[in-house]
Amino acid sequence: MIDVPFATAGQTVVLRPTTAAHVPLFLEILGHPDIAKWWGGYDLERVRRELLGPNGYAIEVAGEVAGLIIYREELDPDHRHAAMDLALHPDHQSQGLGSDAMRAMARFLFETRQHHRVVIDPAAHNERAIRSCSRAGFRPVGIMRRYERSSDGQWHDGLLMDLLREDF
Repeated sequence: MIDVPFATAGQTVVLRPTTAAHVPLFLEILGHPDIAKWWGGYDLERVRRELLGPNGYAIEVAGEVAGLIIYREELDPDHRHAAMDLALHPDHQSQGLGSDAMRAMARFLFETRQHHRVVIDPAAHNERAIRSCSRAGFRPVGIMRRYERSSDGQWHDGLLMDLLREDF
Protein backbone atom coordinates (compact mmCIF):
# COMPACT_ATOMS: atom_id res chain seq x y z
CA MET A 1 0.00 0.00 0.00
CA ILE A 2 1.11 3.54 -0.73
CA ASP A 3 1.50 5.67 2.38
CA VAL A 4 2.50 8.90 0.64
CA PRO A 5 -0.51 11.09 -0.20
CA PHE A 6 -0.93 12.13 -3.80
CA ALA A 7 -3.48 14.08 -5.80
CA THR A 8 -6.47 12.22 -7.17
CA ALA A 9 -9.22 13.56 -9.40
CA GLY A 10 -12.92 13.15 -9.87
CA GLN A 11 -14.88 14.33 -12.88
CA THR A 12 -14.73 17.98 -11.75
CA VAL A 13 -12.71 18.10 -8.53
CA VAL A 14 -9.08 17.44 -7.70
CA LEU A 15 -8.21 16.14 -4.23
CA ARG A 16 -4.82 17.55 -3.30
CA PRO A 17 -2.85 16.58 -0.16
CA THR A 18 -3.12 19.23 2.53
CA THR A 19 -0.28 21.58 3.37
CA ALA A 20 0.20 24.38 5.88
CA ALA A 21 -0.98 26.80 3.17
CA HIS A 22 -4.47 25.23 3.40
CA VAL A 23 -4.90 26.05 7.10
CA PRO A 24 -6.33 29.59 6.68
CA LEU A 25 -8.67 28.40 3.93
CA PHE A 26 -9.90 25.50 6.06
CA LEU A 27 -10.46 27.85 9.01
CA GLU A 28 -12.51 30.11 6.76
CA ILE A 29 -14.59 27.19 5.43
CA LEU A 30 -15.14 25.61 8.86
CA GLY A 31 -15.93 29.00 10.38
CA HIS A 32 -18.71 29.75 7.91
CA PRO A 33 -22.03 29.61 9.84
CA ASP A 34 -23.53 27.06 7.43
CA ILE A 35 -20.55 24.75 8.00
CA ALA A 36 -19.76 25.50 11.65
CA LYS A 37 -23.12 24.09 12.76
CA TRP A 38 -21.92 20.68 11.53
CA TRP A 39 -18.17 21.10 12.11
CA GLY A 40 -18.13 23.25 15.26
CA GLY A 41 -15.09 23.67 17.43
CA TYR A 42 -12.29 23.90 14.87
CA ASP A 43 -9.59 26.34 15.83
CA LEU A 44 -6.08 26.72 14.44
CA GLU A 45 -4.57 23.92 16.51
CA ARG A 46 -7.38 21.45 15.82
CA VAL A 47 -7.19 22.13 12.06
CA ARG A 48 -3.42 21.54 12.14
CA ARG A 49 -3.78 18.41 14.25
CA GLU A 50 -6.71 16.75 12.46
CA LEU A 51 -6.84 18.04 8.91
CA LEU A 52 -3.19 18.23 7.87
CA GLY A 53 -1.22 15.12 7.18
CA PRO A 54 -1.48 12.02 5.03
CA ASN A 55 -5.25 11.56 5.46
CA GLY A 56 -6.34 15.11 4.63
CA TYR A 57 -7.06 16.54 1.20
CA ALA A 58 -8.17 19.89 -0.13
CA ILE A 59 -11.05 19.73 -2.61
CA GLU A 60 -10.10 21.96 -5.53
CA VAL A 61 -12.27 23.17 -8.39
CA ALA A 62 -10.50 24.95 -11.25
CA GLY A 63 -7.49 25.54 -8.97
CA GLU A 64 -9.57 27.05 -6.14
CA VAL A 65 -9.98 25.37 -2.74
CA ALA A 66 -13.68 24.61 -2.37
CA GLY A 67 -13.55 22.35 0.67
CA LEU A 68 -11.75 19.57 2.47
CA ILE A 69 -12.07 15.81 2.74
CA ILE A 70 -10.42 13.49 5.24
CA TYR A 71 -10.35 9.77 5.82
CA ARG A 72 -9.63 7.47 8.74
CA GLU A 73 -8.78 3.80 8.59
CA GLU A 74 -9.58 0.83 10.78
CA LEU A 75 -6.61 -1.45 10.13
CA ASP A 76 -7.60 -4.48 12.20
CA PRO A 77 -7.70 -7.20 9.51
CA ASP A 78 -11.05 -8.54 10.74
CA HIS A 79 -12.71 -5.10 10.70
CA ARG A 80 -10.67 -3.30 8.06
CA HIS A 81 -12.51 -0.39 6.43
CA ALA A 82 -12.25 3.37 5.97
CA ALA A 83 -14.39 6.33 6.95
CA MET A 84 -14.50 9.73 5.31
CA ASP A 85 -15.89 13.17 6.05
CA LEU A 86 -15.97 16.38 4.08
CA ALA A 87 -16.89 20.03 4.27
CA LEU A 88 -17.65 22.08 1.19
CA HIS A 89 -17.89 25.87 1.31
CA PRO A 90 -21.52 26.97 0.71
CA ASP A 91 -20.48 28.84 -2.46
CA HIS A 92 -19.61 25.44 -3.95
CA GLN A 93 -22.60 23.43 -2.74
CA SER A 94 -25.49 22.16 -4.90
CA GLN A 95 -23.21 21.64 -7.90
CA GLY A 96 -22.43 17.92 -7.50
CA LEU A 97 -18.93 18.66 -6.20
CA GLY A 98 -19.41 16.91 -2.85
CA SER A 99 -20.56 13.65 -4.41
CA ASP A 100 -17.75 13.90 -7.00
CA ALA A 101 -15.20 14.36 -4.18
CA MET A 102 -16.67 11.40 -2.26
CA ARG A 103 -16.48 9.16 -5.34
CA ALA A 104 -12.87 10.21 -5.99
CA MET A 105 -11.92 9.48 -2.37
CA ALA A 106 -13.81 6.16 -2.40
CA ARG A 107 -11.95 5.13 -5.57
CA PHE A 108 -8.63 5.95 -3.84
CA LEU A 109 -9.65 4.01 -0.72
CA PHE A 110 -10.80 0.97 -2.72
CA GLU A 111 -8.03 0.85 -5.32
CA THR A 112 -4.98 2.23 -3.53
CA ARG A 113 -5.68 1.54 0.15
CA GLN A 114 -7.43 -1.78 -0.65
CA HIS A 115 -10.49 -1.30 1.55
CA HIS A 116 -13.65 -3.28 0.87
CA ARG A 117 -15.99 -0.85 2.63
CA VAL A 118 -16.14 2.92 3.16
CA VAL A 119 -18.48 4.62 5.63
CA ILE A 120 -19.67 8.18 6.16
CA ASP A 121 -21.83 9.51 8.99
CA PRO A 122 -23.73 12.74 8.29
CA ALA A 123 -26.00 14.19 10.94
CA ALA A 124 -29.38 12.47 10.62
CA HIS A 125 -31.07 15.85 10.06
CA ASN A 126 -28.55 17.10 7.46
CA GLU A 127 -30.70 16.38 4.41
CA ARG A 128 -28.33 18.09 1.96
CA ALA A 129 -25.39 15.93 3.06
CA ILE A 130 -27.49 12.76 2.99
CA ARG A 131 -28.62 13.49 -0.60
CA SER A 132 -25.01 14.11 -1.64
CA CYS A 133 -23.83 10.88 0.00
CA SER A 134 -26.63 8.97 -1.73
CA ARG A 135 -25.65 10.44 -5.12
CA ALA A 136 -22.10 9.22 -4.45
CA GLY A 137 -23.47 5.69 -3.97
CA PHE A 138 -23.61 5.45 -0.18
CA ARG A 139 -26.56 3.57 1.30
CA PRO A 140 -28.15 4.10 4.73
CA VAL A 141 -27.23 1.51 7.33
CA GLY A 142 -28.95 2.93 10.39
CA ILE A 143 -29.36 5.72 12.88
CA MET A 144 -26.74 6.15 15.58
CA ARG A 145 -28.61 7.77 18.47
CA ARG A 146 -27.08 10.76 20.26
CA TYR A 147 -23.98 10.17 18.16
CA GLU A 148 -22.30 13.54 17.93
CA ARG A 149 -22.24 16.80 19.85
CA SER A 150 -23.18 19.80 17.71
CA SER A 151 -21.76 23.30 18.00
CA ASP A 152 -24.58 24.23 20.43
CA GLY A 153 -23.42 21.50 22.83
CA GLN A 154 -26.42 19.24 22.23
CA TRP A 155 -26.11 15.61 21.16
CA HIS A 156 -27.74 14.68 17.86
CA ASP A 157 -28.30 11.52 15.87
CA GLY A 158 -26.05 10.45 13.02
CA LEU A 159 -26.91 8.41 9.96
CA LEU A 160 -24.38 5.67 9.23
CA MET A 161 -24.05 5.14 5.47
CA ASP A 162 -21.74 2.75 3.65
CA LEU A 163 -20.42 1.95 0.23
CA LEU A 164 -19.04 -1.48 -0.63
CA ARG A 165 -16.35 -2.00 -3.25
CA GLU A 166 -18.65 -4.24 -5.30
CA ASP A 167 -21.36 -1.54 -5.34
CA PHE A 168 -18.99 1.23 -6.43
